[in-house]
Amino acid sequence: MTGSTIDNELAGRLLEAAKEARKRAYIPYSGFGVGAALLDQEGNIHYGCNIENAAYSPSNCAERTAMFSAIAQGHAPRSFKAMAVVADTKGPVSPCGVCRQVMSELLGPDTPVVLGSMEGPWEITKVAELLPGAFSLESENK
Repeated sequence: MTGSTIDNELAGRLLEAAKEARKRAYIPYSGFGVGAALLDQEGNIHYGCNIENAAYSPSNCAERTAMFSAIAQGHAPRSFKAMAVVADTKGPVSPCGVCRQVMSELLGPDTPVVLGSMEGPWEITKVAELLPGAFSLESENK
């Protein structure tokens, strides 16, 4: 949903949903739980948490869990309204590089992303601001 914006009330609602999702994280190795909440066009929230594995590379981040789950349920890529991500950090948590790349593919560039922490500050940014100059199908075909 290109050009979308969200207000503080919706940002707060998504942060609370991401905090709930974080409770489901499977983190026996790092102990670092992350939660994500992805809002679809119909107003439904898709939850994501990080899921670790002893082999590390099969692990999955919360943001990707939420996006992959929503798409597996039939939602079209780039049709989402907003996403929130939280972790137990002092300031707003930031998605890893892999998640930023996947977000640039599956969310629109203007999709709002709420970055938060469990008790502290939060901020709203956009996918394009998280990964300027992202590698994409559009850039590949130029």
